[in-house]
Amino acid sequence: MAPQLQAVGVTQLDLAASLTKTDLHFEATIDMMRPGGKIGAIDDPGVLDVSPMKTKALSFHWEFMFARPMFETDDMDEQGRLLNEVSELVDRGVLRNTATKSFDEIRTDSLNEALTHQASGTAIGKTVLG
Repeated sequence: MAPQLQAVGVTQLDLAASLTKTDLHFEATIDMMRPGGKIGAIDDPGVLDVSPMKTKALSFHWEFMFARPMFETDDMDEQGRLLNEVSELVDRGVLRNTATKSFDEIRTDSLNEALTHQASGTAIGKTVLG
């Protein structure tokens, strides 16, 4: 990732959002972070060695959208506010859908085609079925 960021003039990050395969990119993410930076994740990477984060005083943040209702936290209403904010960002075009291939109906042939597309190693973005 570092060469791609450097190609667009970015040498260090203050914030990083790891949405998938955090375990595969964790070391590289730490290397790219500015001291005091924050890394957020939403996936389930298994065991992560966070000790390399110490020298840069980095922090790691998990987000799990069901934590508030599961534990009936005092700020459960915050989840609705966050989802409304996300929908407004989508409506304004700030956030964009990553779907790049869609199949209209869920049928055996379209399911097989979607699975073949995903397994090909050439799929970019999300494949949507139905």
